[in-house]
Amino acid sequence: MSDNLPEVPQEPVARTGMFGVAGSGDTSGYGGLVVRRAPQLATPRPYGGYFDELVDALPEELLERVVVDRGELTLHVVKDRLVETMQRLRDDPALRFELSLGVSGVHYPEEAGAELRAVYHLVSITLNRRVRVEAATADTDRHIPSTVSVYPTHDWHERETYDFFGIVFDGHPALTRIEMPDDWEGHPQRKDYPLGGIPVEYRGAEIPAPDQRRSYA
Repeated sequence: MSDNLPEVPQEPVARTGMFGVAGSGDTSGYGGLVVRRAPQLATPRPYGGYFDELVDALPEELLERVVVDRGELTLHVVKDRLVETMQRLRDDPALRFELSLGVSGVHYPEEAGAELRAVYHLVSITLNRRVRVEAATADTDRHIPSTVSVYPTHDWHERETYDFFGIVFDGHPALTRIEMPDDWEGHPQRKDYPLGGIPVEYRGAEIPAPDQRRSYA
């Protein structure tokens, strides 16, 4: 191993196996995989490029931490100030993030108190800049303010994130499922959602549900 490579932290362990799902057969062939995650840290200044100018345009009390990784800027925003932050990012002449590429969700079951996150990718067409915004909430709460009032195209994106992750976007005009049936139980993209499913017939072959296939663990 090269001396220039960073040492892989031993703790905390993020998950084992390919997906980290318990109660189902691991058919991926990676049952022994151990994924470790470094502690969450804020990136020290200077951030580089336009990142410092962007962060300086926002009040400090709006941000929990700032992370620069692989040349990308992520603003971890105080959940209750999310709408205000998005409004500033869109309307401040020094920022002008006119375009949102949508809303998605992430589930980190090992991060107590911040298991669920809503993620937003914004683009300033005028200034040719990009920023990622994240707002976290506890799995016992699951509530994050809706940003449809700032970016109307978030309407269906927030519905999809609710559908797949169970995040409730307070203030959304009609927060209902958008892809799964209305009576579907659970949220399929959470990491604690079982991998099982229904058998599928494909060109005359019967493909069993994932939890009934051979396990390679």
